[in-house]
Amino acid sequence: RVTHLTMPFKEVPQDVKFAEEEENTLKYWDDIDAFQESLRRSRAEGRPLFSFYDGPPFATGMPHYGHILAGTIKDCVTRYAHMNGFHVERKWGWDCHGLPVEYEIDQKLGIKSRDDVIKMTVKSYNDECRSVVMRYASEWKRVVRRLARWIDMERDYKTLDPTFMESVWWVCKQLYDKDLIYRGYKVMPYSTACSTPLSNFEAGQNYKEVSDPEVVVSFPLLDERFAGVLLLAWTTTPWTLPSNLAVCVHPDMEYVVLRDAKTQAVYMLASSRICQLYKKETEYAVVSRHVGRDLQGLKYTPIFDYFVEAKGSTSFRVLLDTYVTDGSGTGVVHQAPAFGEDDFRVCLAAGVIEKGESVPCPVDDDGRFTAVVRDFVGLHVKEADKAIMAHLKASGRLIKSGAIKHSYPFCWRSDTPLIYKAVPSWFVNVEAIKDRIIANNNKTRWMPDFVGERRFHQWLLGARDWAVSRDRFWGTPLPV
Repeated sequence: RVTHLTMPFKEVPQDVKFAEEEENTLKYWDDIDAFQESLRRSRAEGRPLFSFYDGPPFATGMPHYGHILAGTIKDCVTRYAHMNGFHVERKWGWDCHGLPVEYEIDQKLGIKSRDDVIKMTVKSYNDECRSVVMRYASEWKRVVRRLARWIDMERDYKTLDPTFMESVWWVCKQLYDKDLIYRGYKVMPYSTACSTPLSNFEAGQNYKEVSDPEVVVSFPLLDERFAGVLLLAWTTTPWTLPSNLAVCVHPDMEYVVLRDAKTQAVYMLASSRICQLYKKETEYAVVSRHVGRDLQGLKYTPIFDYFVEAKGSTSFRVLLDTYVTDGSGTGVVHQAPAFGEDDFRVCLAAGVIEKGESVPCPVDDDGRFTAVVRDFVGLHVKEADKAIMAHLKASGRLIKSGAIKHSYPFCWRSDTPLIYKAVPSWFVNVEAIKDRIIANNNKTRWMPDFVGERRFHQWLLGARDWAVSRDRFWGTPLPV
C-alpha cells in the first residue's frame, strides 16, 4: 500500500539566488548551533569515536584552491562517519612552525645567515616568528565557514602550544622505547639560502633548466699494471671535487686504456664513452681493454690533499657499483660522500666512511667552504666552480671543460639552486617495520583500488628511513 503525503514545500522562485540561500542556511545553522548540537547528541548517545587526523595549514598565507578542495573532501568524510553512527570530534589546527615562517622573517629583517640570528638572539628571532603566524586566521575562518565545513575553529590547537609540542615528545619517546629512532647522517636536498635541508617532495617542486659547468678530470693510478694511466671522471659539480674520497666504476662495463695521438697522454674511461673526448678514431689508439671489476681497489693520487691525513688509509681508491651508467660522462663517477646520496651509500658499503662517524663536509650551513678547504675558504660552492676549475687547470688535472644544460632543483622558497649535503638528523627506522606497514596497507580499502595496490604499494616497497628533524630555530625542539 502506498501512502501519498503532502509536504508544505515553498514554491521555488524563478530568480532564486543560490548564494543568498547558502548564507541563509549558514545563519540558520549558527542560530541553532547545529554543529555543536550534533556533537552533544552523538556524545550523549555514547557513539564510538571516529578519529580523523587532519594536517593543519599555515595561517601565514591565504587559503587557495588546494585547501578548499581538500577541506571539502575532509568534510564529506567526517559528515559521512557521523551519519553512520560515530561520534566525530573535529578540531581545527594551525601549523605555526617551520621554514615558511622563518623565510618570511628572514626577508623582513634582511637575515642572510645563521650568524645573523645568533647576533639578534634566538628569543628575539622567535618572537618575530610568533608575531606573524596567525596573520590570516580571520580570513581562514571566513572561508571555511562559507564552505559550510563543520569543524571547531574556536577551540583550535596550534603547533606552537606547549601541550602540542609535548605530544610530539611523547611520540618520540614511544619510538625510542621501541628502538625505532636514531641519530645519523643523510644526504638531503639542502637550501643554502634558507640554511636548511628540504624533503624530497619540497626539492621536487621547483626544477629549472640551467647551464652548469661540466669537467673531465684525471686521477693518476698508482698501480704498476697501469703506470702512467690517468683514470678520467666527469662531473657537473666541480665544487664537490675538493671533497673527493673515491671514484666508482660499473663492475660489468668495459673500460679502455687509450693513448692520445696528439699529447701521448694515456687515459682510461668506458669504451662506450670515448665520444666524451674524441670525435674521430684517428685521434687516439686503444692500448688495452678491461672489465670494471678488474679495477676494484686501485689507488690513485688525490686531486686535493685536504682529507689525505684524515681519510688516506681508507680512501682514494676505485670502488664498484651498478648505479654507474654510460649514458653520459666517462663511465667513471667521482665520489664525495657528503654531497651525493649514491656517493654516501657506495662509500659506506666500501668502508671509506663508517656509519655514525662524521662525514668529511667542508661546507657550512650557508653553503660556503670552511677553513679545511684552504684554497677556497669563504666562497659559496656555486660561486667556487670557476676558481676550482682554474686550480685544476694549473695543476694539470683538468682534461676537458665545457657547459651543459640540464634540469636542476631550486629552493621553492628562496628560488636559489639547491645542493645535496650530508646533514646530521634524527631518523625513524622505517625499514625495520616496512613489512608490517605493507601488510597493513594490504588490509586497507582504497578508492580507487589501484592507488593502494600500485602507486602507494610501490612507494612503500621503496620506503627508506625517515629523517624527521630539521636544523631550525622556529620549531618543536627535540628532547635529546
